[in-house]
Amino acid sequence: MRINLASVLVDDQKKALRFYTEILGFREKTNVPLGEHAWITVVSPEDPDGTELVLEPDEHPAVKPFKSALVADGIPFTSFAVGDVRAEHERLRGLGVHFTQEPTEMGPVTTAVLDDTCGNLIQIAQLNG
Repeated sequence: MRINLASVLVDDQKKALRFYTEILGFREKTNVPLGEHAWITVVSPEDPDGTELVLEPDEHPAVKPFKSALVADGIPFTSFAVGDVRAEHERLRGLGVHFTQEPTEMGPVTTAVLDDTCGNLIQIAQLNG
């Protein structure tokens, strides 16, 4: 068994697609119109046949309170691995990304937390050493 799909709940799929591709650097893999929304997935350019991230509309009534509570508590919705958190933090800040947590060493990992502009906090993390 392996993870095939993971989702991030977004308030605007078009805005999310721009952010996740143009800013974070993922590649669009699937974009199938489904009426008001679409089935949109992105993948890492380092693993184009790997796990797909679904940019899922956040319209279920339970989602917005859930997302708001996570953001209010500073809890990231998901985490992405990077080779160098500090370098990625600087690159993303240069592109205007807002961070709620600067790069911080936490034992075996260094993490930082960013606002994805779509209602989520996202952690980037690297294994140390």
